[in-house]
Amino acid sequence: MFSPSSRYSQVPEATYEAPDGTQITYKRRRFPPLQQQGVFGQTPVLPEERVDQLAARTLRDPLQYWRLCDSNGVMDPLELVATPGRRVRVPLSLVPEQK
Repeated sequence: MFSPSSRYSQVPEATYEAPDGTQITYKRRRFPPLQQQGVFGQTPVLPEERVDQLAARTLRDPLQYWRLCDSNGVMDPLELVATPGRRVRVPLSLVPEQK
C-alpha cells in the first residue's frame, strides 16, 4: 500500500469491525520516533525556502521532508522553515533502496 520510503511503511496495521460485520483495515496512528536515527549534521534554513526544497537540498528527495520534521521534533512541516537561519538537524539517509 505504501512505498518503502513512506513514513507509514513501518506503521502496524489494525482492523476495525463495523456494526454490520465489515472488516476495515487501517494504519495505526504514527508517533514520530525522537532521536532514534543518527544525525548527519545541521544546516540553516535559507530565506524563503520551502520544506520540500530543504529536503531536496539535504536529503536529495523532496518527499522525505517528514524525516527532517521527525529529526527536529516538529509536527507541522511549515514550522520547520518558518524562521530563516534556523539550524535544523539533518538525519542520516536510511531510505530503503527501490527495486
